[in-house]
Amino acid sequence: MIVIPAIDIKNGKCVRLLQGRMDAETVFSDDPAAMGARWAAEGARLIHVVDLDGAVDKRPVNLRTIRDIIDRVHVPIQVGGGIRDMETIRMYMDQGVSRVVIGTEAIKNPDLVKNACREFPDRIVVGIDAKGGMVAIEGWTQTTGVTAVDLARQFEGCGVAAINFTDIERDGMRTGPNLKETEKLAASISIPVVASGVVSSIEDIIHLAPLEAAGVVGVITGRALYDGSLDLKAAIAILSRH
Repeated sequence: MIVIPAIDIKNGKCVRLLQGRMDAETVFSDDPAAMGARWAAEGARLIHVVDLDGAVDKRPVNLRTIRDIIDRVHVPIQVGGGIRDMETIRMYMDQGVSRVVIGTEAIKNPDLVKNACREFPDRIVVGIDAKGGMVAIEGWTQTTGVTAVDLARQFEGCGVAAINFTDIERDGMRTGPNLKETEKLAASISIPVVASGVVSSIEDIIHLAPLEAAGVVGVITGRALYDGSLDLKAAIAILSRH
């Protein structure tokens, strides 16, 4: 299991939202690329970048900032937010992104995921955000009637690299990971699962570590790293020992 630092970009700045609300942001840095370089220097093996404005506008918005991260951070980068078509996926791949995260379109247009996997096998990640076990889309502004498990199962065997799973109700709330729902999802599919937006302390890392046996291969964390409540080097060390 690896720790994946998150860089959420809004208006070119590194921010963190509370439960996905665009009006509830905390700005952590005016230089997202510098933050990415810091996390890479501390041992991160993958950086998770989200274009928050893109998620709302349904198209890439912070492309200049993302290009800067790619140029300055010498570890693999995965990007999500506003990815709705193959043209955008190809554009990001051409820019040097290692993986692309598809969220809303995974439920609206599952064929996009399958087609992208055929063209870019093992480089497409499906982002599943859930509230009460039900998938939320459109930047978390709409909740569907589809369960996270049912959506994930649609992509079995098509070459998806991972499922990024976020429990919206816990995102940024410092209540710790929803271990039950995360393990349930991982145990229900063969696709690797990454827990997202749920870690606020070393204790949360310790609690998540045993889920590796169920197929949880990573954890994405943002706010805890930026406010100092989680030390990246310590978290990496714990997981490497586990």
